[in-house]
Amino acid sequence: MRVATAAYPLDQFTSWSQVEEKLTTWVAQAAGQGAELLVFPEYGAMELATLDGPQVAGDLEASLYAVSEKLAEVDALHARLAAQYGVHIVAASGPAATDTRPVNRARLITPGGAVGVQDKQIMTRFEREVWGVIGGGPLQVFDTVLGRIGILICYDSEFPLLGRALQSCDIICVPSVTEALAGYWRVRTGAMARALENQCVTVMSSVVGQAEWSEALGSCVGTGGVFGPPDTGFPPTGVLAVGEIGAPGWTYADIDLDAIARVRADGVVLNRAHWVEQTGRDAAATNVVLR
Repeated sequence: MRVATAAYPLDQFTSWSQVEEKLTTWVAQAAGQGAELLVFPEYGAMELATLDGPQVAGDLEASLYAVSEKLAEVDALHARLAAQYGVHIVAASGPAATDTRPVNRARLITPGGAVGVQDKQIMTRFEREVWGVIGGGPLQVFDTVLGRIGILICYDSEFPLLGRALQSCDIICVPSVTEALAGYWRVRTGAMARALENQCVTVMSSVVGQAEWSEALGSCVGTGGVFGPPDTGFPPTGVLAVGEIGAPGWTYADIDLDAIARVRADGVVLNRAHWVEQTGRDAAATNVVLR
């Protein structure tokens, strides 16, 4: 199958028709290139706050709830587009209100209208110390006609045990937003490491460009990328495709699920199968003094 991963710029909207036009254009373009799985980035939904005006969009607290109130409507739009174009869509994540504080929530929407929800697990310092966004529901594996899909939102991709929880996945989507090149490379390094450990494919998307109307986002650096294990049936770099830093648009890659099965069964190395051999060894290091 072909995947499309977004380097997605945020816009300011004055009407819902502008939201519909933008998302329809993006989905139609990817579907027109044969993509079956489309991955939008972390906090891409924050542009919905601009519908309530610049004062709300620029207010950290108000913007959380402004977007949360619109998630159901934008998901309905994604569902219509998924059905119309016959694609699976990882919708741009956004804040979803709970009984306590908002969580950062991505949604996987199928052409048949099914919706899978994945909340971010571990908050960055900004999310926890300034914005008050909290960790949400547990990690999930989505069994689809495209294969088993998991989602690690941005910072979550940097934690190997979260990746290990998705070991049955063929594809792990990594929606991200980072304000600096270092942040992009932290997430990309995490995404590539998870592809190595699980012998699977990871699909990283990014917000790009300026969003000066948002105190939370501001300037965003990144691009789309698709990564696999640097092993049998995959590029020696592990990079199936990567976009140009900061350039808006889709990055495409063709994924062979049989190649994932083959490398897991008979790769040059078998990281996924040998993972359990760490047990006990990770706590067995002994301090040795050398003079």
